Amino acid sequence: MTVHRTPDDLDLARFLKPGDRIVLGQACGEPTTLVDALIAQGGGIGDLSAFIATSFSGLLTPEATEAFAVTSMGAIGALRGLAKAHRLGIIPCHVSQVGPMIENGTLPCDAAFVQVSPADADGNHSLGLVSDYVLAAVARARVVVAEANERVPRTPGATLPADAIDCAVHVSREPVEVPPAPITPVDEAIAAHAAAYVEDGSVLQTGVGAVPDALLRLLRDRRDLGVHSGMLGDGLVDLVEAGVVTNARKKIDRGVSINGALIGTRRLYDFAHRNPALRMCPTSYTHDPAVLARVERLVTVNSALEVDLTGQVNAEQSGPSYVGGTGGQVDFVRAGARSPGGHALMVLPSTAKNGTVSRITPALSGPVTTARTDVDVVITEYGSAELRGRSLPERARLLTAIAHPAFRDMLEEAARTLRKRGF
Repeated sequence: MTVHRTPDDLDLARFLKPGDRIVLGQACGEPTTLVDALIAQGGGIGDLSAFIATSFSGLLTPEATEAFAVTSMGAIGALRGLAKAHRLGIIPCHVSQVGPMIENGTLPCDAAFVQVSPADADGNHSLGLVSDYVLAAVARARVVVAEANERVPRTPGATLPADAIDCAVHVSREPVEVPPAPITPVDEAIAAHAAAYVEDGSVLQTGVGAVPDALLRLLRDRRDLGVHSGMLGDGLVDLVEAGVVTNARKKIDRGVSINGALIGTRRLYDFAHRNPALRMCPTSYTHDPAVLARVERLVTVNSALEVDLTGQVNAEQSGPSYVGGTGGQVDFVRAGARSPGGHALMVLPSTAKNGTVSRITPALSGPVTTARTDVDVVITEYGSAELRGRSLPERARLLTAIAHPAFRDMLEEAARTLRKRGF
C-alpha cells in the first residue's frame, strides 16, 4: 500500500537502510524534493550512495553530498562541481547500458527516487520529463519513493501505476529548467555546415546546447522532418509550430516524435503535456540498435571535446578535468552512419581556452569516447571532414583543413609522420 506524505513529514529512515544504493531520476526529471530530503537526512541513515546520469538542479554540491557518495556515467551539468572536487565516481558506460545494468544488478538499486505527474483517474502516473532508465530502477528497487509533482506535465508514453509506489510525496514545485544556451557566431558557423546534411524527410537526433539550437533555427525551410532522439530541448517546439517537424515520412513511429528526456523550460513542458505527437520512451527503445536500424535518413548530431587526426573522439575529459560523459553518443553515431540516407555528425569548435588550444589534435589528451571506426563526419566552423571510408593519411589531411588556421602548420607536421608510416 502506498504511503502518502508531504515534504514536511517525509522521514527517509522509514524507507531506507544503512548502505542502501539509490538510483535518482536525472536531468529535468530529477526529484528535487527527494534530493533535498536525502541531503538533509542521509547522514542520519549512514553509508548511502546515489547514482544519477546528469544533474542540472545545482543541489548536488560537494558540501551538500558529504553524507553520501554520488556516482554517474559522466560529469554533465552540476555534476562537474563534484568531479572537480574529486567527489564523483565515474562509471564508464553508454546511457543505453544503464537500464540493463540496473536490471541485472550490476548497478545496485535498493531504492528508486523518481519524479512523476499526479495520478490520473485510473491511478497511473506519467513519467513526465524523463523515461530513460526510470522503469528499470522501479522494477529492481526494494522501495520506490515518488515525488508526485503537480507541475510535471503528463506526457504520452510509459506510466507508473500507483501500486508500484511505496511512498508518494505530493508537491507543487517547478521542475528543473535548462534555458537555451547563448549562441555565438562560431556556433552559427558550425550549424550552417551541419544543416547541409539535413534534407526534407530527415529524422533528427540532437542533444541540447548552443549548436543544436543554432542548427534547428536553420531548418525552417525543410519539410516533414522527423525526430528520434534521446533528449530534446525547446528548439523542437519552434520546428513543430512552424510545421517543419511532422514525422510524416518516418518508416516507423510515423507522426510521432520519439524521445527519452525533455531538457528545457516551461514552454517545452507545456508543449509536451498530453501531446499525442510526442512519445516518451525508455532507452531500451530510443537507443536500441534493432529499432535504430529501421530509421531511415537518420541524421545524428553529437559533440566532442577534441578529435585526433585519425578521427578518434574524446567527449569526456579535458586534460585532468572530467567535464563530459559518454551519454548516448556511440549508439547514435553508429546508427546515423549506417542509416540509409543518413549521417552521423560530430560537431565541435576548432579551438578552446580563448583560441589558445586546438580541438583538432595530433593525439587525444583524454579517453576515446567514440572510436575512429565509428566516426562519420566531423564539423567545425571551418567546414566538414567526411571520414567514412578514408585512409588514415586522408583523414589527417581532411581534419587539418577544418582546424583553426593558427594550428594547421603544427597539425600538418604531425600528419607528415602519419603519412610516412601509413598508420
